[in-house]
Amino acid sequence: MGQLKQEIEKQLTDKILPFWMKLKDEENGGFYGEVDYDLTINKEGPKGGIAAARFLWSFSAAYRVTMKEEYLSYAHHAYRFLSQKAIDPVHKGLYWMLDHKGNPIDTRKHIYTQAFGIYALSEFYRAFKHPEALKLARELYELIETKGYDEHTKAYKEEFNREWIERSNEMLSEHGLVSDITTNTHLHVLEAYTNLYRVWPSQQLKEKLTNLVYTFYQKIYDHETKFQKVFFDKKWQELMDLKSYGHDIEASWLLDEAVKVLDLKDENISKMIIDIAYNIAEHGVLEDGSVANEEKEGKVDCTRVWWVQAESMVGFYNAYERTGDKKFLNLVDNLWKYTKENLIDSRDEGEWFWSVEPDGKPTKRPVAEPWKTPYHNSRFCLEMIERMSR
Repeated sequence: MGQLKQEIEKQLTDKILPFWMKLKDEENGGFYGEVDYDLTINKEGPKGGIAAARFLWSFSAAYRVTMKEEYLSYAHHAYRFLSQKAIDPVHKGLYWMLDHKGNPIDTRKHIYTQAFGIYALSEFYRAFKHPEALKLARELYELIETKGYDEHTKAYKEEFNREWIERSNEMLSEHGLVSDITTNTHLHVLEAYTNLYRVWPSQQLKEKLTNLVYTFYQKIYDHETKFQKVFFDKKWQELMDLKSYGHDIEASWLLDEAVKVLDLKDENISKMIIDIAYNIAEHGVLEDGSVANEEKEGKVDCTRVWWVQAESMVGFYNAYERTGDKKFLNLVDNLWKYTKENLIDSRDEGEWFWSVEPDGKPTKRPVAEPWKTPYHNSRFCLEMIERMSR
């Protein structure tokens, strides 16, 4: 395990974070929004509200875990952009998209985006004890609960316009359908509330986070197949036969984090967490050790997406910690080997490819854009460093 930890630490400090540090926009704030497959930086690319939060989380967490001074200034730089540009000063909440100068160009509000704001701001507070960051995180929490929670359906809503009038969920729907309720949004509200509870353990937040855990158990998790359902209508009816391997294994360890901070003792929840991990180990892992993307109506998409591999390594290691089953350690080792050989860009200036196609060739998509930031693979590194240091 010592060699694995060393390799992961080196990946974080020598490959991943230096790539993103080069994108620091000294003139307009934040980080440049786009780097194409050929590693050309587009200094006028858009800057997403989600991306702004993910940059803030990544450098805050990197400083908290490693205590390397070089990350401190990047975390504060990310905080200034998010707090001064990405948050709507009039109607509150994070915008969906800004231009390269930090002006809003898509003012819609999405609960998913607000959740990432909470996740990032609470991490910044964990690292630096900045009171204004916690205040902003709590304001976003109140927004989600007052604007984004539906008491009738017991679900978190999805998309709104700038003035917080609900609208059709275009941004987090896929495969030609429009979903009223998504597992993805609920997962990242769970993630955000877990981190916020670490620094602000209020009774109301505890109840909300506990309810989220049981929402996964009662509504999202399929107890027969052991997969999570993905898209729902307003009655929590599943809209299509879709299995997202990456979101499932990510949920297994994020649910476990929520259980830990809540000190929740429930054998049914614990069993669900482990059953999800075993299920993805059985159905999602390919012969080369990688994890497939998803299964739609019985057909498996074998694209190896960067974030799916990153989250799978954390999820499998978490399952090992819970069970002691060395099968999960072997899965981590094999997946790390695959990642090193196929997904990590061997070019000196590169980072991780967006994905690898079923034929083994990298997907020629931008390596930095509003959906691809340091969050998933830096978190994989930081989680593994912390876990292997215990």
